[in-house]
Amino acid sequence: MKKYCALLSFSLMTACVQPGGKISLANPHVQVVKDMFEAFNAHDWPKMAACYADTARFLDPEHGADMVTLTRAQMVKKYQELQRQFPDVQDDVQTIYGDKNHITVEFVSTATGEGGKKWRLPICVVFTVENGKIIQDRTYYHEPVY
Repeated sequence: MKKYCALLSFSLMTACVQPGGKISLANPHVQVVKDMFEAFNAHDWPKMAACYADTARFLDPEHGADMVTLTRAQMVKKYQELQRQFPDVQDDVQTIYGDKNHITVEFVSTATGEGGKKWRLPICVVFTVENGKIIQDRTYYHEPVY
């Protein structure tokens, strides 16, 4: 019976590992990032910003080569402006990888630009999550594909 319980416990633990990933699907850090993308796609900027710490550090080509610190209010304003420019902006998450409090997400952002021109932008972000909030967001991408 002890062998059966041990085997069952091992099977249950390994069944929770994401194929090709390094993390249990029960990792709460993954859920914080999923919640952030859900709020992004709903264009609920205050809810999205609430997934971040009061202030978070960002590395984003939009801000140059150095890390910048943004407050939640600044994030809301930034994404309201993004929505004004691209009302149909959406992120399609392709994969999520995690290791402890570092969550890496590959996704494709799409929207319609000036003149009705559609664009697709493959993006990779490495998030750092602590105490249930994103404290760091390192974003990597190239110019959008039209």
